[in-house]
Amino acid sequence: MRDAVTSLIKNYDVAGRYFDRNAIDSLKSYFESGTARVQAAGAINSNAAGLVKQAGLRLFEELPELIRPGGNAYTTRRYAACLRDMDYYLRYATYALVAGNTNVLDERVLQGLRETYNSLGVPIGPTVRGVQILKDLVKEQVLAAGVANTAFVDEPFDHITRELSEKDI
Repeated sequence: MRDAVTSLIKNYDVAGRYFDRNAIDSLKSYFESGTARVQAAGAINSNAAGLVKQAGLRLFEELPELIRPGGNAYTTRRYAACLRDMDYYLRYATYALVAGNTNVLDERVLQGLRETYNSLGVPIGPTVRGVQILKDLVKEQVLAAGVANTAFVDEPFDHITRELSEKDI
């Protein structure tokens, strides 16, 4: 797994370049947001199960057909699998949030997810909506934990939804 620092170093090393002003500014920005990133991860970790449960409830309130007979979250097993997947998204989004890099999402979540969802016939629209709800809840939680600027929280969740939305699975 790469983070913002190792990715930047790798790019400059491959090009055989010293850090320029852009690189220094990028590093400065990452390190200045470090405390907030760690604080956000702590807020997420302290209530991860509650965030997942609440996101699931909101999703099924918006899309009740998912939990009706024939829906993709109908039956206890499928419902639990949906919440399990939301927990994966939250955990890996937290890793990416701290790292300041979405590479871990591509490596550990999105590649296998596409294949799995394809084979199971899982609809992508509700998955994307669930991740968006999860992002909103996380931002509320992080804000309540005292992090004033929560804009950096968007990146990993938006990456997941963008990658899933752009793929035909």
